[in-house]
Amino acid sequence: MQTQKYRSIVDTLSYKTISANKATAEKSWIIIDANGKSLGRVASLIASRLRGKHKTNFTPHADCGDNVVVINASKVTLSGSNMETKQYVRYTGYPSGQRFSTPAQEMVKGGERVLEKAVRGMLPKNRLGRALFRNMHVFSENEHTHAAQQPTSINA
Repeated sequence: MQTQKYRSIVDTLSYKTISANKATAEKSWIIIDANGKSLGRVASLIASRLRGKHKTNFTPHADCGDNVVVINASKVTLSGSNMETKQYVRYTGYPSGQRFSTPAQEMVKGGERVLEKAVRGMLPKNRLGRALFRNMHVFSENEHTHAAQQPTSINA
């Protein structure tokens, strides 16, 4: 008698796991000010927000993260002497085509490059990671072009 009572309660409840997809993901716009912040800490926050890990309906194989606007990317800091000693390595594709650069050299070329490289390294290395990276908009100064989306500010 008791088991039938409990069985009817269990049958009426829904125990389905809800997976987010592109249509059901509730994407919002957030803005992060990187002025004076550590590169790794800001990059990990951005990567987590892009991936959607802060949401309750996080789905590993879907783009359910937020759109992130980063301002003051050129004012990000690195600890110690990493601005001159850290090296980025790339390869041109030709014999003896290995090229090295430092964060200081990358900042001269474009203030947002260092932050973009750090975040890209924290995202998945597949087509999902490339799609998530397109949701990040980095600006080296205080002005940005996404005021119409009304982004909410996040303390980094």
